[in-house]
Amino acid sequence: MASSQSPPRSAILVVDDERDIRELLGVLLERGGHDVRLACDGRAGLRAFHAHPPDLVILDVTMPELDGWQTLERIRDLSDVPVLMLTARSLELELVRGLRGGSDDYVVKPFGRQELLARVDALLRRTRRGGVHTHERYEDDALEIDFASYAVKRRGEDVALTPLEFRLLSAFVRHPHQVLSREQLIELAWDDPLHVSPDQVKLYVGYLRRKIGPDLIQTVRGFGYRYLRPG
Repeated sequence: MASSQSPPRSAILVVDDERDIRELLGVLLERGGHDVRLACDGRAGLRAFHAHPPDLVILDVTMPELDGWQTLERIRDLSDVPVLMLTARSLELELVRGLRGGSDDYVVKPFGRQELLARVDALLRRTRRGGVHTHERYEDDALEIDFASYAVKRRGEDVALTPLEFRLLSAFVRHPHQVLSREQLIELAWDDPLHVSPDQVKLYVGYLRRKIGPDLIQTVRGFGYRYLRPG
């Protein structure tokens, strides 16, 4: 008799500035067998997205400073992870905007709990069929990185990085050969992106280069930096 096997736990990032909604979604999704991270606004969501790449993002449209559309745009610059948008509006124009902006589905508040879980499961099944998954380790011909333990080796030798340098390196290796602007790096690596200047990005990229080797991170003048994955 064939044994049934439950699907693997999926990592879901919930980004919503309403605490009650955020915590409700956390409880619902964890009861549904998922691992959940919560973020209170778009900037916090982007940092969480980078630190622990999720299998799916649930993203509120109306948030202060960096709203859902802007957050979605930045996510799409880096990843094709499925995104489910939450909104209090049900106008057809909003639906079209969300889908054209790169979201995969759309739920209107107040939402039915079972409907939301069904939509989440449908998006995750589609993703699994496409073979998309996240990695907690990275390795190429120059570097070995264990994201869970924050350990880095260059050609077998341990490299001591500060937390900021580690976040910068993670941003680069998770998007090899892709040019990352200074603004993208600020959002991904800094805890307080509102008070970071482009000159600070240049300074810390320089620190990182000295530790892992100057040949791995290329300056693309006028645009930003990219990691040249060896091998």
